[in-house]
Amino acid sequence: MSVPFFYEPLIATGMTQFTLSETSSKHCVQVLRMDVGEKIDITNGTGGLFHASILVAHKKNALVTITKAIQTEGPKQKLHLGISLLKNAVRLEWLFEKATEMGLTTITPLVCERTIHERFKTERMQQIILSAMIQSQQTWLPVLTEPMPFQQFIEKATAVQKLIAHCEPLNKTSIKLIEASEDLVLLIGPEGDFTPSEIEAAIAKDFKPIDLGPTRLRTETAGIFALSVLKNF
Repeated sequence: MSVPFFYEPLIATGMTQFTLSETSSKHCVQVLRMDVGEKIDITNGTGGLFHASILVAHKKNALVTITKAIQTEGPKQKLHLGISLLKNAVRLEWLFEKATEMGLTTITPLVCERTIHERFKTERMQQIILSAMIQSQQTWLPVLTEPMPFQQFIEKATAVQKLIAHCEPLNKTSIKLIEASEDLVLLIGPEGDFTPSEIEAAIAKDFKPIDLGPTRLRTETAGIFALSVLKNF
């Protein structure tokens, strides 16, 4: 049975004891009702995994003894998703959550020509990603960048493999035939798809057009489907 998992960005190798943040302390002591001697795991989001046991069970500043510290390797595959913002923020939140659970390394919200969206709430989205990392017990927190204009993004993309999924009836490679590299960036457009000019601009920047199948998918569905196919284990 797995032990409860917590995120503490300030915990570091070499520490023998650590005081949990008020948020973690409250969840540990009040919500989970854990007591002295019980075990927890902690990550700092940058690869550190710390096995610990509770020394002082306090709801505001619980103290733990670190019994073992492990520095885990970074994700083998660098998987960067550039995806259009959506008017329905709830659907975008769902996407960020599931993509994090799947082991995505970077997410960049895009502002495309056909993007329709409300104000992007960075802090809330960051919290959703953080919660998904904890729930899936990962030790590397995905990077969430600020929203970026589409053209700026394709000009800055430096991944070894660059893919763009779109619905235009142009020459495209089925995603089933794509051999995903260890350094990959994927573009997913808004509900109205990328415009022809955006597709042309991406191709000019060495993005390879891919086909996600015969049905037209919602943006968040397309993102999760494509990631599930391209993710290396």
